[in-house]
Amino acid sequence: MNLGKHGYRWVLAALPVFLVACAGSGGLGNGSSSGTGSSNGSSSGTGFTGSTNGTGSTGTGGTTGSTGTTGSSGTTGTTGTNPAGPPPVNLGLAGNYAVFADTGISNATSPAAITGNIGVGPGVTSTAITGFALILAAGSPYSTSAQVNGKIYAFDYAPPTPTSVTTASTDMAAAYKDAAGRVLPNFLNLKSGNLAGLTLYPGLYNWGTAVTLPVGTSVTLSGGPNDTWIFQISGSLTTGAGTHVFLAGGARPKNIFWQVAGTSVSLGANATFSGIVLAKDAINFGSHALTNGRLLAQTAVNLDANTVSQPTS
Repeated sequence: MNLGKHGYRWVLAALPVFLVACAGSGGLGNGSSSGTGSSNGSSSGTGFTGSTNGTGSTGTGGTTGSTGTTGSSGTTGTTGTNPAGPPPVNLGLAGNYAVFADTGISNATSPAAITGNIGVGPGVTSTAITGFALILAAGSPYSTSAQVNGKIYAFDYAPPTPTSVTTASTDMAAAYKDAAGRVLPNFLNLKSGNLAGLTLYPGLYNWGTAVTLPVGTSVTLSGGPNDTWIFQISGSLTTGAGTHVFLAGGARPKNIFWQVAGTSVSLGANATFSGIVLAKDAINFGSHALTNGRLLAQTAVNLDANTVSQPTS
């Protein structure tokens, strides 16, 4: 093709415009590129606008985790208290009886009302238990009575009773010795042994004399349910007719111990009493006297239509 002189001039003039247009078609970025060329004003060319790069989409934020529940608070423990008074006396197997006597148990007037077991010591047969109308099934280790809400044990009953009453007697003697052997009393010869009108707090009490509660009077033992009283009495213990041993503040009969070395423990008619009696000699109850406790005698227990209820735990 013969362009001629003027044709070459046109080509040379248009070439820059063509190159710029080509460059515009591959432009990058957000801006546009253009180029304009002319040849003597007679011709012009426009470059292509470059495409704009796309903007990436913004990622979605993760969801916020739920708040954990608050744990419940623990309950506050109760404040402990130390029991007042000396440690209690361990009764061993003697503690299985409301009434236990090494030589015999009698009831002068029926009916008595005894809640708990009764028994006699080693070598002592059921003939030493009188006034109860015993009922003994053949081959039984215990008898029963309408007057006893419990069982009745004697050395001549079927095994294992001979062994168990022997052990109970041994344990009773050991408990007596333990109570008598406590030292450093909190109260010594208080009121010369006259308990009328007194309030006695937990502790170890010792009298080198007899102790009495005169007719119609009362004494109060005041303390908590785990507090302990031990009364060491060198002489006899005698309460008159119509007397009362009251408990206050939650005091419990199972924690009250009357250790009596004298010739007898005697409760007057219609008297009320509380606690565990550990007697070196006999325990004698007047008509219709009652006690919440245990009667443990190294000789005999003599009743007269009395009510004896063993302590509850």
